[in-house]
Amino acid sequence: MTNFPIDKIRLDFPILQRKVNGKPLVYLDNAATSQTPKQVIDCIVEYYSLYNANIHRGVHTLSQEATDAYEAAREKIRVHFNAKHREEIIFTSGTTEGINLVAHGFSKRLKKGDEVIVSALEHHSNIVPWQMMCEETGAKLRVLPMLPNGELDMNAYADLVNANTKLVFVNHISNALGTINPIKQIIEKAKKVGAAVLIDGAQAAPHIKADVQDLDVDFYVVSAHKMCGPTGVGVLFGKKTWLEKLHPYQGGGEMIDQVSFEQTTYAGLPHKFEAGTPNICGGIAFGAAIDYMNTIGFEAIAQYEHDLLVKATQALFEIDGLKIYGTAKEKTSVISFNIEGIHPYDIGTIVDKLGIAVRTGHHCAKPIMDYYKIPGTVRASFAFYNTFEEVEALVQAVKKAKEMLS
Repeated sequence: MTNFPIDKIRLDFPILQRKVNGKPLVYLDNAATSQTPKQVIDCIVEYYSLYNANIHRGVHTLSQEATDAYEAAREKIRVHFNAKHREEIIFTSGTTEGINLVAHGFSKRLKKGDEVIVSALEHHSNIVPWQMMCEETGAKLRVLPMLPNGELDMNAYADLVNANTKLVFVNHISNALGTINPIKQIIEKAKKVGAAVLIDGAQAAPHIKADVQDLDVDFYVVSAHKMCGPTGVGVLFGKKTWLEKLHPYQGGGEMIDQVSFEQTTYAGLPHKFEAGTPNICGGIAFGAAIDYMNTIGFEAIAQYEHDLLVKATQALFEIDGLKIYGTAKEKTSVISFNIEGIHPYDIGTIVDKLGIAVRTGHHCAKPIMDYYKIPGTVRASFAFYNTFEEVEALVQAVKKAKEMLS
């Protein structure tokens, strides 16, 4: 992509200027967490320097300024994901809390004989909460299987969905393989039997601008730290009709209307699900991160990252004994690979000595590793601030690791 302003973009990220083990940092662990531009860092510093105060409760100036900034961030996020109502945006501590919040709410609604469907491509955070919910309710957990190329078996999905299906949950993009799942098709089929759908958008949000109204999805969850924002904050989008039905996840301040020792009534949305003092600075900074990414443009980001993915895939495939896991037709900028006879941890350790940060292990997606009968993979994941020179550095480092370990 010739017109992508990569040199200008890289100057926005202070951490990219540092060295690791005496080598220039090549950060290729973006699927775990993205780096943070100075525009977001400045937003965080400004909050704590100028108007750090609790929100929604104070009449003093700092509280009002903090409240206004926090709610402005909620509105930015609503617009970004095209939610219909501001109160459909619930601030959370991240994707994991968003999923647990919905699972808790449905634990009050499901019963024995009900069925829920999870895909074989899920992160543990989109498996374990539903297992816990099924143990509590007696509902049955059914698994949508995967194919050898890392795609979901949509023929099997057609057979799984039935009148007993109450919930379907699947990730938009696999964190371990980079597969982009056909979520619109999944949602449409679930709707035909009246099932609700939760989409884990944590890996998709840095690459794809999801339109929740166009998708007609019931719940969509994301984390700020995957989108150039801070850790410890995320968002649950939930359709207003569903959020009004679900029981609160936590009790405490902010989520109440009236409290007495005889009875408590709950606040309206979104406060019903936002108990306690939130990560105020994190929410405001999340809004700043979304502003930053939209300034670059998601179409431009997607195209540039695709070009990085193609170059890296082609170059790695040329290494003898290297196998890439996840070769779906629709895929984003993640490459999971192993070299025959070499443990992924050993490869990760050597490339780190060369200044290159990759992920090794099962990536919180152990069922995928069990499917391939491997202990884990080396995962290189690219962001819009990576360069083609860094792709070449990765390839040379992997070749060096193979030479040393063979």
